[in-house]
Amino acid sequence: MRVVATAGHVDHGKSTLIKTLTGTNPDRWTEEQERGLTIDLGFAHLDTPTGERISFIDVPGHVRYLGNMLAGVGGINGCLFVVDANEGWMPQTEEHLRILQLTGAPAGVVALTKADLCDADHLELATLEVIDHVEGTFLEGAPIVPVSATTGFGMSDLVETLAALARSTPASVDRGRPRLFVDRVFAAKGSGTVVTGTLRDGSFNVGDHVVVGPRTLEARIRGIQTLGANVESIAPGHRVALNLTGVDHRELQRGDGVVKSGQWFHSDRVDARLQVLDTLGHKVSRRGAYTVHIGSDEIPARLRVIGPESIEPGSTAFVRLHLDRRVPLLPHDHFILRESGRSETVGGGQVLDVNPVRPASRAKPDTDWRRVVAERGPIDVAELEILTGESVPATIGMWVVDQARFDALKADLVSRIDVAGAEGLDIAAFDDIERAIIDTLDHTIVDNGRVRAKGTTDPLLEHPVIEQLRAGGCAPSAPAGIVNADLRRLAKLGLLFERDGEWFHVDALARAHGAARDLLSAHPGGFTMSQFRETLGITRKHAVPLATELDARGITRRRDDVRIAGPRL
Repeated sequence: MRVVATAGHVDHGKSTLIKTLTGTNPDRWTEEQERGLTIDLGFAHLDTPTGERISFIDVPGHVRYLGNMLAGVGGINGCLFVVDANEGWMPQTEEHLRILQLTGAPAGVVALTKADLCDADHLELATLEVIDHVEGTFLEGAPIVPVSATTGFGMSDLVETLAALARSTPASVDRGRPRLFVDRVFAAKGSGTVVTGTLRDGSFNVGDHVVVGPRTLEARIRGIQTLGANVESIAPGHRVALNLTGVDHRELQRGDGVVKSGQWFHSDRVDARLQVLDTLGHKVSRRGAYTVHIGSDEIPARLRVIGPESIEPGSTAFVRLHLDRRVPLLPHDHFILRESGRSETVGGGQVLDVNPVRPASRAKPDTDWRRVVAERGPIDVAELEILTGESVPATIGMWVVDQARFDALKADLVSRIDVAGAEGLDIAAFDDIERAIIDTLDHTIVDNGRVRAKGTTDPLLEHPVIEQLRAGGCAPSAPAGIVNADLRRLAKLGLLFERDGEWFHVDALARAHGAARDLLSAHPGGFTMSQFRETLGITRKHAVPLATELDARGITRRRDDVRIAGPRL
């Protein structure tokens, strides 16, 4: 399927043309049909004789409903650009063309409507006028088809031309991360909440759990329809109606994004490239009441020009946009900027960074994921994909690291480990990325919780206090000739332990463990402290801390005046 939006000046026959092509009146509202004026978006579809399926979005032509028009041109595969052969090129015709150009419309067909009301010479002049106006735009060289929706003149040629457009337009890419900007929301009798939109970037399936809108409301897809048919799954590039459970239709509105949780960054501040229309009669600066049209939303925004104070008409510059609502965005998303006070289109452009971290005064935005990594430092591969849309192999562990920063981190670690010498460094003092880098170093070894260069030995491991406490067994004398910091480090290395102020070698724990096991074999109901002390042949001074250590390690448990078996006996 290909999605095609209409465009053109009011009263140039867009809706009548769609009705003749498809048999469906895209004007849904009674007021629209009575006045012959499209107010909101309309939808219809066409199956061509050669098998192409085209879904039309009919947009309003009147300037008062430009916001509704802008909501309909996001995510389209092409446009059906309508010009009245008698009235010719009009102001709204020009504005619609510029909007489509700014939103990145890929291709289109021009329909010269009401051709039955003019002679051949006039029709030729109207055609030349269109050719002149579309020069330098995406419609340059596009087919121009004279038609009459009233008499049927040229309609078969238009269908053939639209079919060729559909065949030549690439299918939407499935990036595995679906996004649907809502252009209609309503409650269907017997079904509940229904939202419609053009699906982009990925597929949805019945039963999928999704989040909706800037408040990321949780919902589940109960049903999917496209072109009036129920389906179990739907690929990008289709007009879609989603029946949602878990959310009330009164909580939703046009512009809300339907996405899967954890796949999108909902942004309210973006850096972007703005192209200002050359027809604008003034410079663009931060002064002004702006609205950003992106997806199907119309969002009040504040603008900050990055670099100069203002942008001249016809120029392009970087800007930072502060949005009033959060939107699921990616770099390369197109937007239109309008100024509310003057009710004019200022320009449009592309999002470059959905979550800028540098102050605007120092920002240098682009769409390169390497810049994001360089500005942020090491970043999880999943987070990088959410921010940039790029799936990048990890540099180390699960992180992507700027090469210069990675080399600097590695050099710093090597230097610190070498300087530490035989004593080494506590591995727990390093963060996850540093530990991952250490794992790749050939000249280091991690031993007993310390990292040191290979070939070196920690002199503390040769301290005589170790042998002194080992020789003392379960009743050692107090350690001598060593500071408390070194005792604690030997304990961390697993050689010694301390309990109630008494220091022991770990061999004493093994002996106490064996004594407890033997006593419980003889006395399953529990043993007393006196029995424990006598078995080990030590005084209460050392028996109590040893028994307490056994309790702490889960080998025994104290019950009243006896010790019973613990879970780790």
